[in-house]
Amino acid sequence: MSQNKQHIFSGRIIKLEVEQVELPNGTTAELEIVRHPGGAAVVAINDNSQVCLLKQYRYAVDQWVWELPAGKIDNQEPPLETAHRELEEEAGVQATFWHELGAMISSPGVFDELVYLYLAKELKLVEQQPEEHEVFELHWVDFVEALNWSVTGKINDAKTVIALFRASQYLASVEEKNNS
Repeated sequence: MSQNKQHIFSGRIIKLEVEQVELPNGTTAELEIVRHPGGAAVVAINDNSQVCLLKQYRYAVDQWVWELPAGKIDNQEPPLETAHRELEEEAGVQATFWHELGAMISSPGVFDELVYLYLAKELKLVEQQPEEHEVFELHWVDFVEALNWSVTGKINDAKTVIALFRASQYLASVEEKNNS
């Protein structure tokens, strides 16, 4: 439970607070917490078993990063609405089939951000509308190859790795049920 909260910074996306807290073991600690509205990411798989990946330039790490279509929750919208919006804007597709893959915590030592993960299938093309500040290349990669990239480290974005493996487990369980 927070005993004392000091607001340090508010930006377009995040807030930084320093909080004096009592931990479950009874000790007191001063923690720096980054408050984030959360986000959603989508494993979009087409009829050819290819997954949509963005090769996106990320200034914070000064490199091109392989990622799923994803974005932050705007105006407290439901995470699934964020997923729909980001899939259209970044990948230029809409999906008829959606399956929730759960949420992931990006960095629980300092962030309160939750990223909600989804599987999308039965895709149809729509107009792609990336935001002006987004710099990326759109790729459709064989799903098994993308999983291998996650194993080898070619994909090192946490939300993407987690979502791909959760999607693979879900798809394997559906296939197993269909073969029973």
